[in-house]
Amino acid sequence: MFYWIMKNIVIGPILLALFRPWVTGLENVPKSGGAILASNHLSFIDSIFLPLVVERRMAFLAKSEYFTGKGLKGALTRFFFTASGQLPIDRSGGKASEASLNTGLAVLGRGEVLGIYPEGTRSPDGKMYRGRTGVARMVLEAGVPIIPVAMIDTEKVMPIGKRLPKIRRIGIVIGEPLDFSRFEGMEGDRFVLRSVTDELMYELRALSGQEYVDVYASSVKEQRAALSR
Repeated sequence: MFYWIMKNIVIGPILLALFRPWVTGLENVPKSGGAILASNHLSFIDSIFLPLVVERRMAFLAKSEYFTGKGLKGALTRFFFTASGQLPIDRSGGKASEASLNTGLAVLGRGEVLGIYPEGTRSPDGKMYRGRTGVARMVLEAGVPIIPVAMIDTEKVMPIGKRLPKIRRIGIVIGEPLDFSRFEGMEGDRFVLRSVTDELMYELRALSGQEYVDVYASSVKEQRAALSR
């Protein structure tokens, strides 16, 4: 109920009126049952606008740091992410990655919609980077549809490092569901996981028109941070 009120009465109408997002492909989102919306990731606001335009309730897996901040800012951030249906995950790897996978599978097992960013982090420069295979493992284990989504121009509204957004239109392109049933039962094969992930990223690139770079975005961020020291 709290999620519905925030989306439809309090926050949602204001944001939709200000930014006037254009959307195509909403008919590709299943009306019921578990499904994954796999999106490119250009800006912090991606996790805000995609749930606003999709009729069904969505849950996103968000880094746990958003839920552990101190003081007033931390409390407001925690409130916002909770209100928007996001779930905290530990991205440190190992057992934490397994726990994140199980969190996502639980959402899908309840017949809900899960939002995922295959790149694992926001693009540092507007390009599309190599996808991580966790999304492939999740879709094969859950046996649910996966729908590619392209966020358009969100990085121009709120680039990395900016605290306040610029008021301008954004776009959301929702592609047709991808069928990976041919790989059923093969979620333990790393070559299959890479193949599924690369096919998904190809579709995302086609929808978004972004330049593709076959390295992880997190690696690029680490290299840039090291050079700036």
